[in-house]
Amino acid sequence: MATRRTRAVLAGATTVAAVATAGSLYFSLGLGLVPCELCWYQRILMYPLVVVLGVAAVERRAEVYRTVLPLSGLGAVVAAYHVYLQVAPGGGTCSLGGGCASIQYTMLGGLLTIPRLSLVAFVLITGLTATLAFAREDAWAANARRSIS
Repeated sequence: MATRRTRAVLAGATTVAAVATAGSLYFSLGLGLVPCELCWYQRILMYPLVVVLGVAAVERRAEVYRTVLPLSGLGAVVAAYHVYLQVAPGGGTCSLGGGCASIQYTMLGGLLTIPRLSLVAFVLITGLTATLAFAREDAWAANARRSIS
């Protein structure tokens, strides 16, 4: 993948992570909403992505997918479970208190909740970063074919 495209993909993923981080801080510090346990896990997985992706964008390091994909993939799983708890209350619980099924804030007439926003952010970051991994794999395969012939 060309370095210009690599930087653009990393900058896009950094922007998504930064907006998600700023949004979570606004919900808790600005609006006074108390994060549940699953929200904390999602924050733990999202916040480092801002720095990791930002540094990788500056340094044009496409290999950062090895660090980002485990964090964003696990974050997407946690966020998806959190969304499931809100859609099907009683289907599961947080390990402490069980307050993860409550919906504290909605947007667009209830379509978007905080866990759904988190899921969208993790899926976008995972998708953008996966393009780096696939492009790297394609480049490796092309080099292997050239060296064989």
